[in-house]
Amino acid sequence: MAKSTRSKSKFRKSPQAKVKIFSSRTVYRGPVFWVTTDDVQEPGGVRARRDIIHHTGSVVILAVDQSHSIPRVLLERQYRHAANDYLWEIPAGRIDSGEQPLPAAKRELLEETGYTAAHWRRIFRFYASPGFVAETMSVYLATGLRAGTARPEADEVIQQRMVSLPAAVRMVLKGTIRDAKTISSVLWLDHQVANSLALRPSQGTPREGHETRKSPKNTR
Repeated sequence: MAKSTRSKSKFRKSPQAKVKIFSSRTVYRGPVFWVTTDDVQEPGGVRARRDIIHHTGSVVILAVDQSHSIPRVLLERQYRHAANDYLWEIPAGRIDSGEQPLPAAKRELLEETGYTAAHWRRIFRFYASPGFVAETMSVYLATGLRAGTARPEADEVIQQRMVSLPAAVRMVLKGTIRDAKTISSVLWLDHQVANSLALRPSQGTPREGHETRKSPKNTR
């Protein structure tokens, strides 16, 4: 036990030196993100120019249908110009200025797929590419799904499909799914199911990023 305690202590936070920012200027501002060029001295003592892409943050929705014996995951297929290809992904979108993550997640799921969910739970938050992108992604698990009419934006041409969890995992392992947020979310869900871990938060007062309400009638 003592050895285990020492091992865990390696990961405890220690006091860190602060970064020094000598200058920061916006070199590009677009409708979705903006770019700054920063002259900084990092905590390790390195002074460097850092070009950073800034973003208001995104929400990712792992929508899971539990009405069958094997969970199914809601996937989308759409063209991504940066990848020059069609990609399989789970629903996601930008958090609008002044918007909170959970309402943004509900909005994006409805707009892109037409689905609503009775239960919401934030499962993790990550940086997709922290070397030069400051965007964070908050992943929400949505269960108690109910189908409806999608309301995509004018530039969104989205195909959607419910895929069994084992099939989604195979798509990840074979490289059919190449989107990082989808890969991490599908593997998280597979871990939860394989270890018989609860998908919904416990009953009671919802914690930050969590919401549970009674399922609507005819919930799928």
